[in-house]
Amino acid sequence: MEKVEMKNIGFLGAGSMTEAMIEGMISRQFVTPDRIVIMNRTNAHRLAELEEKYGVRTLQNAEMLLRHSNVLVLAMKPIDAAQALESIQPFLTDQHVIISVLAGITTSYIEGSIQTKTPIVRVMPNTSAAIGYSATAIARGEYATDEHLSFTQKLFETIGTVVQVREEKLNAITGLSGSGPAYFYYMVECMEKAAILNGIDQKTARQLIIQTITGAAKMLNETNFEASHLRERVTSPGGTTQAGLTILEKYKYEEAITACITEAGKRSEELGKHLERQNHF
Repeated sequence: MEKVEMKNIGFLGAGSMTEAMIEGMISRQFVTPDRIVIMNRTNAHRLAELEEKYGVRTLQNAEMLLRHSNVLVLAMKPIDAAQALESIQPFLTDQHVIISVLAGITTSYIEGSIQTKTPIVRVMPNTSAAIGYSATAIARGEYATDEHLSFTQKLFETIGTVVQVREEKLNAITGLSGSGPAYFYYMVECMEKAAILNGIDQKTARQLIIQTITGAAKMLNETNFEASHLRERVTSPGGTTQAGLTILEKYKYEEAITACITEAGKRSEELGKHLERQNHF
């Protein structure tokens, strides 16, 4: 099996995910800035900003982007997928590798649009990529090999952790970890409000909540105990924790979380199908 020979990494799109990936790759020495090429369809100011900040190269020509890159990251808005794929299609070969971070857009749709046997890996990161803590899932398309998956995993490990899954799981994963940060932010909002109602100032509450979440995450990660085991260890019968958990059970906390993740996953699937219908050539 051939190893993926990385010459240059090209980005089609210059938004926040592109910047997070660039920063991660450069800081982790995955690639040097001169081997990163970025193209953005309309915003020349944004390209100049990234070029100045990171020392990367920028272009506004699809043919030149594909000529100078053998790894292409699709990072434009999903609604612009059809136009973007149409612009690169004449210049793609099976020697390129496409990495797609387009939410909801399947590899089969991209393969059908470009009409080549170009390997495609679909990726679902989350917004914590901005600080190097993304929880990312990756899945291969029809022509991608284990080597393409391995290369993509190493790339995304520069901005967090990575798991390999089958593509049909990505909508559910979008509901779980793709949207996941927002669930925790909402929980923090609620905890801050509860703290204020109980006489704790917001600054103190925020500090305590963040450390509590961080500590709980580290306990899960470093002890390898199941969450239920850790919960039971800190829950004494008739104690304060039990009193709080009883209220969560009363208000159907588990059912709410399950419905939340399930509905977000369903919406991801719906939006993907809608985008593919909209973007149909």
